Formats: sequence, C-alpha cells, structure tokens
Amino acid sequence: MVTAAIEGFSSNFGDDGRNLTASIVNDLGRAIVTEAFTQQRAFPTEAELCLRYHASRPVVREAVKMLTAKGLLLARKRAGTVVQPEASWNLLDPDVLNWMLQRSFSIDLLIDFTEIRMAIEPRAATLAAHTSTGPQRRAIVDAIGRMVAADRGEGDALEADIGFHIAVLEASNNRFMRQFTDLVETTLRFSITRTNEYKGVPRASARDHKRVADAIVEGQASLAGERMRDLIKGALDLLLTAGNRPHRP
Repeated sequence: MVTAAIEGFSSNFGDDGRNLTASIVNDLGRAIVTEAFTQQRAFPTEAELCLRYHASRPVVREAVKMLTAKGLLLARKRAGTVVQPEASWNLLDPDVLNWMLQRSFSIDLLIDFTEIRMAIEPRAATLAAHTSTGPQRRAIVDAIGRMVAADRGEGDALEADIGFHIAVLEASNNRFMRQFTDLVETTLRFSITRTNEYKGVPRASARDHKRVADAIVEGQASLAGERMRDLIKGALDLLLTAGNRPHRP
C-alpha cells in the first residue's frame, strides 16, 4: 500500500511552507532511493501526499517538482508521476548522493566517487599552489592544524579532514571545482570513516595531508598535484581491496 510505504519515512513536519516542502522532498527522496517506491511500486498520487503530509497542493507540487529536477520522478500525461531508474538520477546532486549513501552500504558507490575525486582534487591542488590567495592558503594550513590537534585528542578529526579537502577545492579558484565542495563534503562523511576502518587507524594521517599542504603553500604546483593524487589513490586502493575489486591504473 502507498500509505504504508510512506509511513516508514514520514517524520515531524513543521507548518512553514518552505520547511514543509524541504521535509517532504527529503522524506520522499529517501523513500525512492531506498526503493520504497519504484517503477513497479506506484508513487502516491497528489491527493494521497496531501493527506499524508497534511500539506496543501501547491506545497506537494513544489516537492514533486524538486524531485523531478533531481531526476527521481517523471510526470506523464494520464500515467501520473512515476519513479525514474537510477540511470536517470542526478548523482552529482548532494541530496541524491546523501540518500544513496543512507541505503544499504555499497562499496561500489564509494569507489566510483573516489575515482571522480582522483580526476578533480589533484588538479585542484595544482591550481591552488599556483593561484591561491594568502587567506586561502591559511585556510588550508588551519585545517592541517586541526588535524594535528585531533591527533592529540583535541577537536573533530573528521571535520578537520573534510575541511582540508574543501579548502583545497576553494583555493583552486576554479568556479566548477568550487561547485564540487558540497558533493565532496557529503561523501567524505561516509568514505573517510570507511577507509580509516579498512586501514586500521582511528583517523586519517595529518602528516600525509600536510605534505600536500606544504607543496601548495610553497607554490610547488606539480608536487602538490602528485601528493594529492597519492593521497586519494591510497584511499581508492583500500576501497578496491576491501571490495575484492581489481586495482586500477
């Protein structure tokens, strides 16, 4: 039943229209990605959604419109709104990726994303060494300082690690790479924990990250890119080994 499918995903919804819309999007997005609704399991009608979420038609329509923009839904004449296959989803949307990471763990998803990081972050480090400003370099150094402090039990190691990678992307001064920051932050919250677990350590190596930061601060562009590539390749190799997948060049 449609109502039963929604039941497991509904939570507390506020009265504010925008908050309610966002809550419905998150609720239904997770339901679609975790296959509570599929092409075979009918997506609820507008009337059913209004009733379930105690929402007006405009609010529900806006939520469905947002999910459609993310590639999860498609409105068809006389067929109603239908769920799209994963191949149609916008995997570069942080919401979609977050929902996917919340379903049954898939190491292949993390492997694929780490491959994307291999294509982007070494170049970002190279550009950061070449074009970053003083404040941007300080942000990178500050992130390393937080990682070192976390080694002493002071502060959050995960947040510091994520902060380093975000700071490097920002320091690339490439507008497209900067757009990648939300996606990186979303995925690193899952992948860092996994790779550290596979490596048998409580947190990532501040020393290895500092080697990248040093090259950026010193303006050694090629070296910064090489060191960032080595850093991410190490994480990729751990994931491939853990997933019993062949290693890649």
